[in-house]
Amino acid sequence: MDIMNAPCALLIDDHAMFRAGLRQVISVAIPNLGIFEAGSVDEALACPSNNVKVVLLDNQLNGLSGMAGIALIKRQWPLVQILMLSSHAEPEIVRLALARGVAGFLSKAESVEKIIETLQQVMTGDLSGDAALAPAVKKCLTPRQSAVLELLHHGQSSKLIARQLFISENTARKHVQDILEFFAVASRAEAVFAARNQGLLS
Repeated sequence: MDIMNAPCALLIDDHAMFRAGLRQVISVAIPNLGIFEAGSVDEALACPSNNVKVVLLDNQLNGLSGMAGIALIKRQWPLVQILMLSSHAEPEIVRLALARGVAGFLSKAESVEKIIETLQQVMTGDLSGDAALAPAVKKCLTPRQSAVLELLHHGQSSKLIARQLFISENTARKHVQDILEFFAVASRAEAVFAARNQGLLS
């Protein structure tokens, strides 16, 4: 087999046992796919293959993080599809990864079958939008957060929100902060804009 041009998957994770287990499962499920293991982004960039089809990338790496490594990986293999695997799937992390160009994001808590299924979808370009998102992204605002969001939409300050909802001003501020984190934005105006785009506000 021509190692330089054979179809290859690049598995980047700093936990050797996790890599070994996932490699064995992938080898059985997709036997014609070569697999190159790496414990870091720097080590991954030394992969000799010119035909890296897909990268399974852990976000929590020693040294350069997976998130920071996305651009370097895409620079070396412009057409590669990246599937990020992480123990942490907070909405803002997932959204940032997708914004930087990963094809999908899965929690390491997912079943092996789900990881293999998503990997195959990524390789064939059949990954649907819902499948690209980790379960954590699909959670909704709480009823209280939705009420605060509606008041933000009407330009209410934290003080006025607290009065209308009969809560303390500190609690109102905490709800506002949670809403900003939910939408992965830095301001109230951005949160309202994001909520409109997602159909959460009329």
